[in-house]
Amino acid sequence: MMFDRFGRPFETLRISVTSACNFSCYFCHREGAPTLARDRLGPEDLGIIAEAARRLGARSFKLTGGEPLVRRDIADIVGKISRYGRPEDLSMTTNASRLAELASRLRRAGLRRVNISLHSLRRETFRRITGRDMLDRVLEGVDAAVEAGLRPLKINFVIMRGVNSDELWNMVDFAAEKKAILQVIELHPVGEGKAIFPQYHYPAAKVEEELAKRAVEIRRRYELHMRPIYVMDNGALVEVVGPVGNYYFCSRCTRIRIMSDGRVSPCLNWQGENLNLLDALRSAEDRERKVEAVAQVLRKANLLRRPTYLWPVKGDGRFKTLPEPRPWSNMFRLEEGLPIWRRSAPGSQKPRRHKVGGDCR
Repeated sequence: MMFDRFGRPFETLRISVTSACNFSCYFCHREGAPTLARDRLGPEDLGIIAEAARRLGARSFKLTGGEPLVRRDIADIVGKISRYGRPEDLSMTTNASRLAELASRLRRAGLRRVNISLHSLRRETFRRITGRDMLDRVLEGVDAAVEAGLRPLKINFVIMRGVNSDELWNMVDFAAEKKAILQVIELHPVGEGKAIFPQYHYPAAKVEEELAKRAVEIRRRYELHMRPIYVMDNGALVEVVGPVGNYYFCSRCTRIRIMSDGRVSPCLNWQGENLNLLDALRSAEDRERKVEAVAQVLRKANLLRRPTYLWPVKGDGRFKTLPEPRPWSNMFRLEEGLPIWRRSAPGSQKPRRHKVGGDCR
C-alpha cells in the first residue's frame, strides 16, 4: 500500500471508461474533465491498469463516465478489471438507461454493485434535468439491478432548489421500496454545475434538518467525508454527500482518477497538468513491463494527491463569488490528514475555527 504526503492511503481507482453520454444533465461534473475526451483505453489496457493499481494497494474500482453503458465492450471491461484487479469491490455509476438489458451480463462478468443516478421520479422534471424522456427505462434498470443481485444498490439524487428539492420524501420512500441506499448529493460547483450553482444550490444542512424529523438513528461514515447516514422510520438508509463548506470532505480521500483518454488525475478538482498512461501502455514491450510502467505513473500521481479545496458560501447557502477554489492543504496535519484546527500544538496559538457557511479564508 502507498500513502500520499498527508498520510492518506491509495485504495480506490475511479475509472472513466468513456466521456460520451446519452443524457445531457446540466450539472454534470464530467469527472473533472474540462472537455469531452476521446476514448483511448480498451479492455486489455484497463486490465493492465487494474493489475498495476492492485499491486499498489487498490482494493476498490469504480467505473464511471460519461455513461459507462454506452460502450459496447463494457462487459469485457468489467471482466478484465475483475480478473486482473481482483477487487474487493467493483462498482459502477450509471444512469441505468441500458441496465435492463445488461445487468445480468455485468453481474456475471464480475460487477458487484451499481450507483444509479436518478434525480426525479416525475417524468417532466426528469426530462428537464436529463434532456431525455427515459424515466421508464431507468426505472426498469433499477428493477433489473435488484433482480441481478447488484447489491447494495445506491440511488444518487442530486438535489436542486426549485427543481427537485420537493421530491426528497418521495425519493426516501422509493429507496425503502427498492431496499436501496439513497445518496442525497449536494450540487457541486464543478464542471457544468459551476455556472448554475448560485441558482440551484440547496444546502446539505437543510437536507439533514429535514431528514432528522423522520430519522430513528443517525450514524456517520468517518472514513468518507464524515458523511451522515440517516436510518429512516420506513427502513431506508439515506446518506448525505455535502462537499460545500465540509472541512472533512477531502481529509480521508483514497482515490486516484483515470480519464477515458488515458490521463491520470489525483483529484476531481485538480487543475494542474495531468499525467498520462498512454506512453506507458504503448511503449513497453510486454505485459509485465506495461504493468510496471503504469504503476510508476500511478506512484507519481499519488505524490500529487492532497486535500485541495474549500468552496466558500454565504450564510444563505449561495456562493459569495465564483472564484477559483481556494487551496486548503495547509489545514491538514501531514502525518494524519486531519484538520489542524482540531487541536493546537503545545505553546502555540489556537488557529481560528471557521464556521460552515461562512467565508472560509
